[in-house]
Amino acid sequence: MPTIPDVLWLNVSPALKRFNSRLAVRFSQKTRIGQWEYSQTLDEPNSFTIALALLDHYLQSCDHPIHLIGHGASGLLGLLYARQHPENVKSLTLLSVGVDPSIDWQTYYYEQIYHLKCCRSMLMTQIAYDLLNCRSYHHIQAMVKILEQDLLTSLSLHTLLKQVSIPREGVTVPLFIGCGGNDPVISPNLFYGWQNWLKEGDRHWLCPQGKHFFHHDYPDLLMEQIEDFWVSLSVPTNYTALTMLSHARLS
Repeated sequence: MPTIPDVLWLNVSPALKRFNSRLAVRFSQKTRIGQWEYSQTLDEPNSFTIALALLDHYLQSCDHPIHLIGHGASGLLGLLYARQHPENVKSLTLLSVGVDPSIDWQTYYYEQIYHLKCCRSMLMTQIAYDLLNCRSYHHIQAMVKILEQDLLTSLSLHTLLKQVSIPREGVTVPLFIGCGGNDPVISPNLFYGWQNWLKEGDRHWLCPQGKHFFHHDYPDLLMEQIEDFWVSLSVPTNYTALTMLSHARLS
């Protein structure tokens, strides 16, 4: 029988999965973490309905509530699920998700198309630099290919002709919000707008130098913040137990 994880990383963007690996590996050394993935073909509509139903089918089979983590559109899926089925969610961690949760890097891309008068290759190169701490031309071009693939394969609400908005509201489950301080997609207004929806015990953290994929560039800083958030929750997790056991051995 497969092991039920304590933490589930959501991913609806196959091309962007690589940016989750550094943080996921660090957590896998301390707690049981699983990855839930959804991918669609080019012939399928951009709808979260099927993804939500499949995620619910999986979480209903688990024998305990689970911590959900998601970045961008994957975080939006977690947010929508937590609003519908809070009983299955121990906590929700949203990375690069603003108070208007439908806004993702693709929204930023379509806005730049309207405002910048340049060819697509130049536009994608600039966006790649804006979203990640790229250190070389080769790195930027590799990022461009990843973003191009994401436009084709990810579950996103947006197209060139239409961008969709989701109501601004919170969730009843414990909530952690993390964003990059230099993220052009999630503006300060979108980040600080969460303050109107935070409950007692929720966390709101800005990574000072981070861009849109700050969890890839600064996994250790983010891990410390999420660890502390989980430990602070009133109901102990397996991760808390592992931490306490580790401290006992050191004593």
